[in-house]
Amino acid sequence: MCLTIRTQRLEEARELSSLRQLRQSTRRHLRRLRDDVYEWLSWLKLWRGDIHLIEGMFGTGILSYFSFLRFLVMLNLIIFVLMFSFVILEHTLRSVCSEYSGTARRGLVNFHEHITDLLSGGGFLERTYLFYGYYKVDKIHFPKTTYNLPLAYLLVTIAYLFLSLIWIVKRSATGFKRNLIQDEDRFQSFCNKIFAGWDFCITNENAVRLKRSSLLYELRTDLEEERIKQKIADRTRKERCRIYLIRLILNLFVIGVLAACFYSIYAATIFSQKVQMDNIKENFIVDLIYEYLPSIVITLANFITPLLFSVIINYEDYSPAFEIRFTLMRCVFMRLTSIGVLLFSLWSQITKCDDGPCVCGYNNKLYSCWETRVGQEMYKLTIFDFIIIVAVTIFVEFPRKLIVNYCDCGLAKWWGQQEFAIPQNVLEIVYGQTICWIGTFYSPMLPAICTMKYFFIFYIKKVSLINNCRPATRPFRASSSNFFFLAVLLIGLALACVPVTFSMAQINSSHACGPFINYNTSWEVLPTTVSELPGGIQKLLLALSSEAFAVSFFVVTWYVFPSGISAVMIIVKLMFLTIGNKWSFLSLLF
Repeated sequence: MCLTIRTQRLEEARELSSLRQLRQSTRRHLRRLRDDVYEWLSWLKLWRGDIHLIEGMFGTGILSYFSFLRFLVMLNLIIFVLMFSFVILEHTLRSVCSEYSGTARRGLVNFHEHITDLLSGGGFLERTYLFYGYYKVDKIHFPKTTYNLPLAYLLVTIAYLFLSLIWIVKRSATGFKRNLIQDEDRFQSFCNKIFAGWDFCITNENAVRLKRSSLLYELRTDLEEERIKQKIADRTRKERCRIYLIRLILNLFVIGVLAACFYSIYAATIFSQKVQMDNIKENFIVDLIYEYLPSIVITLANFITPLLFSVIINYEDYSPAFEIRFTLMRCVFMRLTSIGVLLFSLWSQITKCDDGPCVCGYNNKLYSCWETRVGQEMYKLTIFDFIIIVAVTIFVEFPRKLIVNYCDCGLAKWWGQQEFAIPQNVLEIVYGQTICWIGTFYSPMLPAICTMKYFFIFYIKKVSLINNCRPATRPFRASSSNFFFLAVLLIGLALACVPVTFSMAQINSSHACGPFINYNTSWEVLPTTVSELPGGIQKLLLALSSEAFAVSFFVVTWYVFPSGISAVMIIVKLMFLTIGNKWSFLSLLF
């Protein structure tokens, strides 16, 4: 039998031309080389062993959080490489000296003042590459060429936002397809949970018991949802009116709570800015509280409101699955909108002048370099967020584990072991990433700080998970988790684009610092650069940015590349075209 097969293969090989044999052999070698390269690169992947350990002990649901954290580390690292390569490195090689010196230089200072500067971004840090104000240079002249730093600064900002969009959409496409597949009828859902719901990656005995109980919980939840659906269908008109009235009252209460939180953030920001501008010094602790007052208020609001939302949702009579999603969306809105309120509070001070309209377009007396001031606020939010995560782990989660393990009182048993709540942990890092996207324009070194921050958070969360926590009683599947994470991250990116775009196009650039001192707005550098190009190139660029080309490009791209990424590119292009001629040059980038 083997001899016959071999003879047939030899005859087939003789029939093939030598060129075809060479082509097939080359294809096999290239495929083998590609597989070897992929296998070699997998060994270089960051935290490969740690993530496999977490997957084996706790399953794929919690694994998805750590994979998401690794994705943010790589994203921030690439953003920093972009900023370093096209802005920071060129500025270090410049032949022009910067005139902006930030705050006045001080003589001998106490040690605690250095700590304050380190935590607030003021003092000696203000005169470093960390903040926008240090880059006071227009064009850098090299021996054989001239480097347009303002143009590079603007284009890199657009590039890292666009790169983040493409990368997030690309990663979310897989999760979206899986979610569509999982949107099946209830009977099929029951069958999948019973016959295909087990996670065979689990090796830990405790995790096995938790997985079994989570499957039982999912089945009970599905049955409870069926019961609630039947209950909703059987409601009388009077019962429907009563529950709608309760929901209306509770949602008005939620809106009131959010309004109170946003006003507190606004008032804290105004007070903190006033104290800093008046240069009031009391003592180290009080001064630090004044510096971090907006961050403290935002953190307290982000801590209190989720607890309040989780209590309110119990009285609104929703299904269990909708309860989770609705509570999370409220928390997402609170966390991300609080950053917007902070920026609105800052800009209300930056663009307000006591003696009438601002001559320079901004309050140049109190905010001689307003971009650095915004960068310092984003820097403080980043540092304070990291401090809170470390403090909660050390002073809350570790003591809770000790109390639960070594205290036999009923209260300790009722309190129970700390749960690793995946959605809440994800909201923490999405909140931090949104701050990074906004702050990179005002603090070019912020992506490097965020890269180190998430690097340490990975190990902090890993140690806390293994030693202190148990998986959440309400499980998250890996596919739905990944899609949810990226959807929330996409919301954060959209929110980050709004203030950055507004500040580049609407608020006048500082005349005392930064690379845009010769322009009214940061955006002005792009049309100015295009106007200096030869006439033929200008006509070509204007044609490419026209509505006729946009529609043609839309049709062709949609036909040739019917993917989510192409759709996003085209939608963004058309959006900028509809805003007006002021944005037509930006449409070229899409």
